[in-house]
Amino acid sequence: MIITEILARNARMYGEKTALIELDPEKERRVEITWKEFDDMANRVANALLGRGIGKGDKVVHLMVNCLEWLPVYFGILRTGAWAVPLNFRFVADDIRYCSDIAEAGAMVFGEEFVERIDLIREDLPAVENYVFVGPEDIRPDYAESFGAFLESGSTQSPDVVLGLMDDAALYFTSGTTGQPKPILLTHRVLEFACIIENRHHNQVHEDNFLCIPPLYHTGAKMHWFGNFIVGAKAVILKGINPKWILEAVSREKATIVWLLVPWAQDILVAIENGDVNLADYSLDQWRLMHIGAQPVPPSLVRNWKKVFPHHEYDTNYGLSETGGPGCVHLGMENLHKVGAIGKPGFDWECRIVESDMNYVSPGETGELMVKGPGMMTGYFKNPEATQSALIDGWLLTGDMARADEDGFIWLVDRKKDVIITGGENIFPVEIEDFLMENEKIQDTAVIGLPDERLGEIVTAIIKVKPGKTLGEEEVLGFCEGLPRYKRPRKIIFDDVPRNPTGKIEKTKLRKKYAGLEESFKI
Repeated sequence: MIITEILARNARMYGEKTALIELDPEKERRVEITWKEFDDMANRVANALLGRGIGKGDKVVHLMVNCLEWLPVYFGILRTGAWAVPLNFRFVADDIRYCSDIAEAGAMVFGEEFVERIDLIREDLPAVENYVFVGPEDIRPDYAESFGAFLESGSTQSPDVVLGLMDDAALYFTSGTTGQPKPILLTHRVLEFACIIENRHHNQVHEDNFLCIPPLYHTGAKMHWFGNFIVGAKAVILKGINPKWILEAVSREKATIVWLLVPWAQDILVAIENGDVNLADYSLDQWRLMHIGAQPVPPSLVRNWKKVFPHHEYDTNYGLSETGGPGCVHLGMENLHKVGAIGKPGFDWECRIVESDMNYVSPGETGELMVKGPGMMTGYFKNPEATQSALIDGWLLTGDMARADEDGFIWLVDRKKDVIITGGENIFPVEIEDFLMENEKIQDTAVIGLPDERLGEIVTAIIKVKPGKTLGEEEVLGFCEGLPRYKRPRKIIFDDVPRNPTGKIEKTKLRKKYAGLEESFKI
């Protein structure tokens, strides 16, 4: 069943029950909508877009931070037959322009946080004819229609648009080895399967309540919520990652499932250990599942978590945007003894570990992980070369190096492409290296990820200073303020940058030197 039809079914079956709750602890704000209100808003968005000429095959950029309107807007776009194009809310103006141009977007729905960025690039986006602003009227740009007026122009009737499971539905941007975002095209079938596999893995029922903290533009957060969505279970959208706010939300809203990133789980444990929070102040008995994704999970974190929350089930899922989000590899709540592994093939998925010639490696040996299943992307939009390189006979080369143990559990060993994952975000070294090389005092540089207990990895810059120049750490950090905050190096090392005979940086040597890692990112 197409997910827009699942929403309509939920509205029929659970119309007056709560579907979504938005909590903003900083503003002391709590708002909620029922399944019928959710469905009605999605229909209004769809009909308003259709009335402005947006229809099947068109593309709508969706640029908002987590809020109550996020999901109704997403479903409304899907109901028109247009492609939803959710963008990372950390993207700078040039990233937004690049992605909108690649997508050939004809409309954009954006929040108040993005006004300045859109102002900078609007003249470079002639194809975008419709701007819809979700925010206070007193700061609405003249070129954008208010969300309220936009909704009023669309009816609550289901739009007369026929959708098929194999129709294209959404364009998600990730990044390649160059750091330039790559567009991943997903069908309605992929979105439907994400609902099925997540519910199969975590056994959500209608009475469950999912606490959503990660950004909804990412396939991870949304596809984990899909397991609740398919059974009409409610969800809480929490704006903020303070440990107190998380525990208060679980307690007050009676959340049963929480998906965390490693740093957030670590922050909760530290807050408990330091006495910043007292568990006796919260009602947490109903919280049944804590699961983590988006990055390698230190086994010590899970062990410490289970000491504090012994009744919790735990799980981790491995996935990519190319596989429709998490779950193509799945640890399983019953496999706590294998924490550190990413697991076995998820429901209806297959996995292989191969050498460069595509032959299988022997158990215990390292090779590249390949996956195959119903959640596979159509390909990289407008990039047949990248698609051909990644998809081979229906199998996806993930770019991750892995090994399988004697029980068939898969363990990540290294990343074939030198992507750094810090706090669940992918960071691409070459982008930061190119930025640093703009500094006239720097002769050479290499950026690597070094292990960090809280963030998984931290961005580390190794810098070779030009002869006769003087450069200190504070000056480098000040220079890096020109980068988005999450991409800025957290550690600066002054040293030579080793390169091989063909000029490539030998990052394995750097990781071994500074982290003592024979095999980087070993779990």
